[in-house]
Amino acid sequence: MKKLLFLLGCMLSLLIMGCSNQSDEEQNNAEEETSDETVTYESETGPVEIPADPQRIVALSNGPNVFALDGNLVGVDEWTKASPLFEEGLADVEVVSENDPESILALEPDLIIAGSHMENLDELEKIAPTVIYTWGKLDYLQQHLEIGKLLNKEEEAQEWMDDFSERAKAVGDKIKEEHGEDVSVSVFETDSKNFSVFGDNWARGTEILYQAMELTMPEKVQEDALADGYYSLSLETLPEYAGDFIVLSEMGAENEFTKSETWQSIPAVENNQVIAFNTEEATYSDPVTLEHLLAIFEEGFLE
Repeated sequence: MKKLLFLLGCMLSLLIMGCSNQSDEEQNNAEEETSDETVTYESETGPVEIPADPQRIVALSNGPNVFALDGNLVGVDEWTKASPLFEEGLADVEVVSENDPESILALEPDLIIAGSHMENLDELEKIAPTVIYTWGKLDYLQQHLEIGKLLNKEEEAQEWMDDFSERAKAVGDKIKEEHGEDVSVSVFETDSKNFSVFGDNWARGTEILYQAMELTMPEKVQEDALADGYYSLSLETLPEYAGDFIVLSEMGAENEFTKSETWQSIPAVENNQVIAFNTEEATYSDPVTLEHLLAIFEEGFLE
């Protein structure tokens, strides 16, 4: 009897082990199917077969957009990494360059995002599916939506777009109510020796000010900076391009020019209507950067 019970026990154990192994194998197979699943993304260069749920993304461009959507970044360009807005969140993410494909290969990416102006695009495509974007081809909202589509997070991207556009317009309406419907603003950038003025789609908050808020761009800025995105100036010509307000993107240098008679005589400066920030915080047009700048503008124009 004991021998029979022993044999029955062994058979039951083998049966349980077999079921367990089968269950583990089925689970592993399911995980492999999920990780191997792909979708076709319609990029500006044609259809690209990409992972349905990319887990190792190298973003040589549009890294901030990927970051804003909680994409799984393993590599970004040096400028994204240098921004204080992403410093903490990208602490463990490697800096990479299209000029060093081997460093990208070492990260074993399953998706690469690159700019159309970059070199070695053919080499990148050999490493992993590569999606290419041309800077400025899409407006700042549509570009974020495309990254949402790429990461299978289109709904999340659209929700932010709708909410941000509504909030930015509301701030713009308050600014015009307080300072006049035609209140104008200029966006300058300087390293204290060189100066530029920006149009409506070259980051530095221009998309918020001119597109979302619909504030007035000075006529001289429209003539010289709108088409190309920016225009180089000298200190002596700054007053010709200055609006009622000046947004000043500072590149961290000693701003001795602010002591000059030319600068001090600009009405916006005399009226204390200059809103300044660090250039490193403003060179992108992603949700994190735009939310940061919207808060700066709301305080600078209204408080």
